[in-house]
Amino acid sequence: MSKINRPLDGIRVLDFSTLLPGPLAGLILAEAGAEVIKIERPQGEDMRYFLPKWGQASVLFELLNRGKKSLAVDLKNEDHLAAVRKLIVEADVVLEQFRPGVMDRLGLGYEDCKAINPKIIYCAITGYGQNGPKANAAGHDLNYIGDTGLLALSYGDPAQPTLPPALIADIAGGSFPAVINILLALIQRDRTGEGSNIDIAMTDAMFTFTYWALAEGQTLDTWPEGGKSLLTGGTPRYHVYQTQDGRHVTAAPLEQRFWVNFCRLIELPEEFQNDLGNPEGTIKAVTNIIASKPAAHWAELFEGQDCCCSILASPEEGFKAPQFVERGLFEHKIRSTDGDEIAAAVVPVSPVFRGDSKVPVSAPMLGEDNEEFGL
Repeated sequence: MSKINRPLDGIRVLDFSTLLPGPLAGLILAEAGAEVIKIERPQGEDMRYFLPKWGQASVLFELLNRGKKSLAVDLKNEDHLAAVRKLIVEADVVLEQFRPGVMDRLGLGYEDCKAINPKIIYCAITGYGQNGPKANAAGHDLNYIGDTGLLALSYGDPAQPTLPPALIADIAGGSFPAVINILLALIQRDRTGEGSNIDIAMTDAMFTFTYWALAEGQTLDTWPEGGKSLLTGGTPRYHVYQTQDGRHVTAAPLEQRFWVNFCRLIELPEEFQNDLGNPEGTIKAVTNIIASKPAAHWAELFEGQDCCCSILASPEEGFKAPQFVERGLFEHKIRSTDGDEIAAAVVPVSPVFRGDSKVPVSAPMLGEDNEEFGL
């Protein structure tokens, strides 16, 4: 089969990252054609050992690291360190996710890499960035969205707060900004011949999601409270309502034309249709109406209607939905790394050009590419 020319063919990435933010960024680059070489410690990165297992490694590791290469390296070993420095000479991108200062102490910080390769694009992903009073603080996604006030905008019942369903900071604050800035740096390098030092703080990007709260707080001098704003549960026009059979309707008829259609379809009494005066009363009225019929009734009623309403899907239902099947979202395949086993598994999509998505690829065995690179 002839090789498909992908946007990043010929770009080499040395990826020192682990777990989710950096590996997902590396995956996106790999899907776009880059040669991504994972630099792992001799025992492998932690995610190799997460459950559930698929083959010899965690299925999570397999999904995030498909199509990459692996070097098992002891960065405290001078011979191994020398081999890594040789790789930097021909690399385009270094991607790392250590706390600030760790790579400097290893002799692999930005200035060290720049001295080896002036055109290097160096991207460091951290929780809080390379400077500031919390730069070296340990944290996870929940801390990052909590520190910026994002979580406070909608966490449910204060006595029993609801955790977000996604790792927002890791992906939207780490992986995606890393990819965007690496691509921008590659374009800039083509124009100027100069490399870049990219400082990605996962926490910083969370303020992008609070743009409306920041605007209200600074211009109106009234900061929004959790669950009481337009998109966080304070209006009947953007709400989740339980059906008679325990399913849920996701209702988002924000614009007036959608709201009018919604009110007509559910036969909302006229006294509640002007929701500005008493939004709590309208929410209660809609709640009672939706609770009076099963999900199938509402699904049929809303079908083909301009009212921005649907039935809340389970992950399995979303995976099997005709909309996403027809668009080929789940045609991408991987193979297990368990010996000769080549059973294909369906994998999540990445939001990039994917080449021939039907050709199964595998995540690398630990250190399987050491010999190729003289280790």
